[in-house]
Amino acid sequence: MYLISESSLLEAYLCEHEMVDYSHDLVQETIRQLHTASDPEMERVRRTFTFVRDTIHHSWDIQSPQVTCKASEVLSYGEGLCYAKAHLLAALLRAQGISTGFCYQHLTVGATAETGYALHGLNAAYLASQTRWIRLDARGNKPGIKPNSPRAKSS
Repeated sequence: MYLISESSLLEAYLCEHEMVDYSHDLVQETIRQLHTASDPEMERVRRTFTFVRDTIHHSWDIQSPQVTCKASEVLSYGEGLCYAKAHLLAALLRAQGISTGFCYQHLTVGATAETGYALHGLNAAYLASQTRWIRLDARGNKPGIKPNSPRAKSS
């Protein structure tokens, strides 16, 4: 997957908006529980990614009728589809000053194209310490799907 930035300004990937509501008290409290300001950037990214991937349930996996979208809703309900989990990960990272954007993949729903397609949402975060973007997919593990955690190696 190639990452194509819509803006060359890293500040554009730090913005707060309706779905990435990082000023919300619940989001801020979660950041305080996950990190200290002195944690190295890579450790903050790794811990935040792991929290979202492993703590927030994917709504499809648990067959929940609840629909969350805003980062604070995802935290409140503890669940969300891939794009909602991506909103939460972006909020948690952006609030820490880590530029984070959104990526989308066109995937088959089943094993073949005949099963149809879905749009999958995930993130890319800019690691200033490595001067590069990394892809982060916090969708979560399930049989046949094992997203990688962020690594400190170059591509």
